[in-house]
Amino acid sequence: MHIAEMAHVIPHGVTGPRHQERPDGDFEADSFGNLVLLCPTCHTIVDKDPASYSRSTLLSWKQNHLAALARHQGICPYAERRQVRGAIGSAMAENKAVWSELAPNNGSRFAYDPESEVARTWEQRMRNVILPNHFRIESIIKANLDHLTETEREVFAKYQ
Repeated sequence: MHIAEMAHVIPHGVTGPRHQERPDGDFEADSFGNLVLLCPTCHTIVDKDPASYSRSTLLSWKQNHLAALARHQGICPYAERRQVRGAIGSAMAENKAVWSELAPNNGSRFAYDPESEVARTWEQRMRNVILPNHFRIESIIKANLDHLTETEREVFAKYQ
């Protein structure tokens, strides 16, 4: 069940809540940076009282939420190299296990039938396991580039 609504920090038009805070120049109202998720009740409250809920307040809420999500996923600078390895190791192992079993041409269960259950399972695991793990691994490494050797930086560039 979805309990959130997509809310615009700055509205599309020249009227509406916080319209006077529209940035100068090109501005895309539907961009990720201008959207926040709010429950329906909070969406109404925020839009009916824009003086109490400024652009900076809403963007601060969003930034704090995204930072908390990142920390929860282990995306943060680490003091030691071994911590980085620990943060990405399990995700890399999980991706390798899915690849080894299901990947086209390489997986032990792969079959040349795009309508097979294995093909559907591969597609589901690619979207729900491998890609999220990839983006998390990439973000963790980007936050900890200072722990990489020059050779590892080159490997990371290829990985990207």
